[in-house]
Amino acid sequence: MSRPPTSPTAFGVTTDLVVFTMHEGIWEVLLVRRSEDPYRGRLALPGGFVEAGEDLEDAAYRELREEAGVEPHHVVLEQLRTYGTPGRDERMRVVTVAWLAFGADLPMPVAGVDVASAEWVPVDSVDPSTLAFDHGEILRDGVERCRAKLEYTNLATSFCDPEFTVAELRQVYERVWGVRLDPRNFHRKVTGVPGFLVESGQRTTRGGGRPAMIYRAGDQLRLHPPVMRPGS
Repeated sequence: MSRPPTSPTAFGVTTDLVVFTMHEGIWEVLLVRRSEDPYRGRLALPGGFVEAGEDLEDAAYRELREEAGVEPHHVVLEQLRTYGTPGRDERMRVVTVAWLAFGADLPMPVAGVDVASAEWVPVDSVDPSTLAFDHGEILRDGVERCRAKLEYTNLATSFCDPEFTVAELRQVYERVWGVRLDPRNFHRKVTGVPGFLVESGQRTTRGGGRPAMIYRAGDQLRLHPPVMRPGS
């Protein structure tokens, strides 16, 4: 026998964003300080309620623009997962579609009218338990997704300038993974992945030492073989 129909539960839908960038070799996440209850004065991920008739992805881009001054062309955006545990927001039943955004050397954020401030914070210095709502859980999931994607996708190049050296690319892996990598072994691995990197034909000495080849990101989105984390 089928279950009797029940009345649908009214709930709100929000978008929350885990936005990562690199500034001078430091891996950072975008946080905002809330100016309204609940959690007034606490740090949180940027985000907000989806407006009537608004597409979820459009809402994510709007929140990036309104709360932090980050424009769509600055970032690569993808869905992380959905969070809907009852009681996660004391105002009402709220389901959030969380997004990951990645960008190279993103600009200093300009806080919107509905937050007190917006700032880039080193990922390693954030205590997830201090964030508003369940944003600590969302941040932890975003960090692990980012670390994993470096293994099997070309995500690392999103944190680099359009032209970069292998040493600069290695710095991205080291900062996100929190490890030191052998330069020669890393160079062999990443240049051996078909379609990952494309030589520009130019060299630079900006990193010091011998002139290094400048590369651009190739058109291969998934890496085969993958670039595995030490100990994986």
